[in-house]
This record gives sequence, C-alpha cells and structure tokens, in this order.
Amino acid sequence: MASPFDSLALLLVIAGAGLAFAEALIPGAHFIVVGIALLLAGLLALLFPPLAQPFVLSFLVLAFGALAFYGYRNLDLYGGKGSGRTKDSDSLKGTTGHVTERVTRSGGQVKLEGGGFNPYFAARSMDGEIPEGTEVMVIDPGGGNVVTVEPIDFIEDAIDRELARERAGKEKETEEL
Repeated sequence: MASPFDSLALLLVIAGAGLAFAEALIPGAHFIVVGIALLLAGLLALLFPPLAQPFVLSFLVLAFGALAFYGYRNLDLYGGKGSGRTKDSDSLKGTTGHVTERVTRSGGQVKLEGGGFNPYFAARSMDGEIPEGTEVMVIDPGGGNVVTVEPIDFIEDAIDRELARERAGKEKETEEL
C-alpha cells in the first residue's frame, strides 16, 4: 500500500518536471535550479521509499538545489558569468562582421561576430554599395535591428592617418637618399 509520503515524492517529480518544461519554453534560467532540485529529490524518494519523509525530502531539495545552483553559476551553462547576457544597441558599435546580402543605403543584411542569439542584422551603408562577403564594421548601431555599416577597408581613424603620415615621411627620406 502506498503511503501518503509517496504521493509527496510524486508531487515533487511532477512539479520539478513542470518547472524544467517551463524553462524549455521560457529560457533564461528562471526555473531550472528549483526544477532540478524538486525533480531529483522526488525521483530519489520514489526509488528509495524510506527517503520519502517530509524532513528528508526538504533536505534533499536543499542539497540538490545547492548542487544545481553551483552547476548553474560555475559551469556557465546559461551564461551566468555574463557571456550570454543581452547587450544594449550601443555595444554593437565597432563590432565587425561580414555582408550576407548586398548592403545599400536602403537595405541589406550582415552577420556580426558575437551578435548574440541571432547575429543577423538588417544593414544600411553610409554611401554606396557593399558587396556580399565584404568584411564590415558597425558605424551606427541605430538603436534597433538595423545597423549602419562601412567596409573595414574604408574606415580610417586618427591612428591610421598618423601611421600613413609616418609611412609617407619615411618614403620621402628613402627617395632623398
């Protein structure tokens, strides 16, 4: 005959499985630690009925919860160390990638390195046309899913200009010799 504590173990298994299923539908590590703790404690109590006592189950839930939390934080399965966190649009400025669909002033598409879950962005060029396969850099993130890009070959900053001046000066010196 089944004891009332067996139904408590079954309830834990159902609740844990439900939370794990909810995590699959809404990812982001909101339910996974508690879901794993409840599921494992319930399964262990179903496999070993003497463990199906309320105080033992509460200890098992805490122990499995601590292990799941440790795994979540240290194994970085969900980006717990910050690597998988969503960034704001300003963080895209300076990001490089390549053109997947020809980019013009009115349309196109790029794939950005480190662009997150979906690295494909609608893109516009500052001027002219950028052919497919060209390596580009984000000039203006635009605050949404449309970024303004320029080919890396055309981008010149103060350091590049200074290096060009230095090279030109050295070329003049060698010509004079």
